[in-house]
Amino acid sequence: MGDKGCANGSGGQGAQDGALLPAFAAAAAPSPVADAALLQTALAHHRAGRTDNAALLYRQILAADPEHADAMHFLGLLLCDTGEHATGVKWIEGSIRLLPDATYYSNLGNVLARQGKPGAAIAAYREALARRPDYAEAHNNLGSALRETGDPVASMESCANALALRPDYVEAWNNLGNALKDHGSYDAALKSYAKALGLRPDYAEAHNNLGNLFEKLGRLDEATACYRRAIALKPGVAAIHNNLGNVLRDRGYLDDAVASFRQAIALDADLFQAHSNLLLQLNFLPHVPPGDQFAEARRFGELQIVRTRPFVHEPEVGDAERRLRIGLVSGDLNTHPVGFFLENVVARLETAQIELVAYPTRIHEDALTARLKQHFSAWHLLAGRDDEACAKQICADRIDILVDLSGHTNHNRLSMFAWKPAPVQVSWLGYFATTGLRSIDYVLGDRYVLPDTETAHFVELPWCLPDSYLCFTPPEPEIATDPLPMLTSGTVTFGSFNHLVKLNDAVVALWARVLHAVPGSRLYLKTKQLNDPSVQCATAARFAALGIDDARLILEGESPRAALLAAYNRVDIALDPFPYPGGTTTVEALWMGVPVLTRRGNRFLSHVGESILHNAGMPQWIAHNDDDYVVKAVTFAAAHDRLKRLRAGLRQQLLASPLCDASRFARNLEAAFRGMWRQYVAGAQARPRPQAGAQKVVNTERRPPENAPNHTGHISP
Repeated sequence: MGDKGCANGSGGQGAQDGALLPAFAAAAAPSPVADAALLQTALAHHRAGRTDNAALLYRQILAADPEHADAMHFLGLLLCDTGEHATGVKWIEGSIRLLPDATYYSNLGNVLARQGKPGAAIAAYREALARRPDYAEAHNNLGSALRETGDPVASMESCANALALRPDYVEAWNNLGNALKDHGSYDAALKSYAKALGLRPDYAEAHNNLGNLFEKLGRLDEATACYRRAIALKPGVAAIHNNLGNVLRDRGYLDDAVASFRQAIALDADLFQAHSNLLLQLNFLPHVPPGDQFAEARRFGELQIVRTRPFVHEPEVGDAERRLRIGLVSGDLNTHPVGFFLENVVARLETAQIELVAYPTRIHEDALTARLKQHFSAWHLLAGRDDEACAKQICADRIDILVDLSGHTNHNRLSMFAWKPAPVQVSWLGYFATTGLRSIDYVLGDRYVLPDTETAHFVELPWCLPDSYLCFTPPEPEIATDPLPMLTSGTVTFGSFNHLVKLNDAVVALWARVLHAVPGSRLYLKTKQLNDPSVQCATAARFAALGIDDARLILEGESPRAALLAAYNRVDIALDPFPYPGGTTTVEALWMGVPVLTRRGNRFLSHVGESILHNAGMPQWIAHNDDDYVVKAVTFAAAHDRLKRLRAGLRQQLLASPLCDASRFARNLEAAFRGMWRQYVAGAQARPRPQAGAQKVVNTERRPPENAPNHTGHISP
């Protein structure tokens, strides 16, 4: 989840260089009445982790000399280290007012960066450099912060400035590698990490970041080795365990991935990405009951509550029927399944009823982004901004209903939703389980994915659309559908183009049964993870262990979308995995005339295939259990004429279904938003009065915010 780079002991997303404490005694001018011996004793306690002793001595110095800049500064750093961030920053800023030293500014930048405020950190580093242009550490740390805001070019320039001053600066070589990776300059990034490791072979953070690059390149074995080496060097860095979990998941070691995510959380309960990765991962495991996943999500939600000060909203009289301002939060407003399911819908919403505001969580723009943008009144980037700042932006924009399109998937900002920046908050489209956040009021679905039995699995209230909760945008250009391939090949080709992580052991075992039951049949798997030859070998070995010769497998890596769609012309019947079925892959298969065999499940996620097939008019392709799945596969594989007719007419059948009726879907979505808003307005007076300290907001119709162009903010997956 999110950016996985770390440097010089930061252990998280930042890459601030150097220990804070040792730099200061020489950096700052002494106060007139400084007790040097007492200060050195306090620093010794601070470095040794005896924070209570250090704080006592810092305060003793300040009692004698309230304007002792060093003691004030160190006390601020100590408070930040012990979690009192706001108070600590005030002390640091106070020391700067007394003594605007470059080192003080640099360390303020480090503190702000570690608090997830890279924009403010950048300003502090620039103040440091204005006072000391040859300050290599500040150049390096500025580069790290610029990278966090999605500006790899500026980041590279700052790192290069640091290296010009200190050619053997290991941390700067590491950070330069991170920026080069983000820029897509992978060969140069490899050389930069190699330089860092040549200078310091035991540099755990560079091993970790090299692992990130190998993962990006699909070299998963090498990525795993890098992460394990980094952990051997620094077993206590939670972020590296989280990264190892990601690559283990992509290689199909699902239980091992869960163990890595849990280890990351045990080391750092505040590592948001590890919590989200764990919750996402649990969806892939058939042996994890929905109740266990729900309990884990609730624990996540409770952690978020204690970290925020939510806004409390109060509607005005007459608000119920006015035009609604709907905010959409996502990192996938581009060529991505979320974009595919959004495009036709946003184009057909009634602008007299709905005004859309986009809150992308990263910069990753393409042609689909450009088409989406024309339907939004504003486009406000959240990348590089902390949760509180984002929540204040949304609140100031007077958003009525804020929709999360990510859940616990990549680039999510669920922790920002805990601030309750909008009076009504909804989870829709990009996720398929509870977020665990009680600040999100509703989960939007349909009667197939949200039957009455699902209510107990959500902290959010279910809200069902009358047809499908998904609306597919047909791809362009249109790829022609070829005749049924079995008529030429003489054998049945089953296929799945789903992410390999969905192929848990139960899925592989069931598909092996299908292949045994249909003599001569083949299985065609196509997905990004199969770019890696080692993953191909491991996948073939899993089927070989169940008696399936590798000659019956077709294993291919990813392709551009047009080539991916054309590859369905080599598939007779698509097989859906479980409990995590296809969504986009299922509809794309139907679009290409390929029927999909799915299996009924016991949770929202595992009902997605059922919802798609019911809405496409194909309920007979839903198996009740494993045995039924095999029987249906055998029966359909033998029904050549039926498959031939489906091949010829399935695209038109899909186009005529609710899955592609964007106008109908838009009316249903408008009605859902209006219903949620009416319930909020009607129930507002009956709610308890805001608690002391809550941030009160009166929601009224306001002048729309001006269009905000996307300037910064690429965060790597």
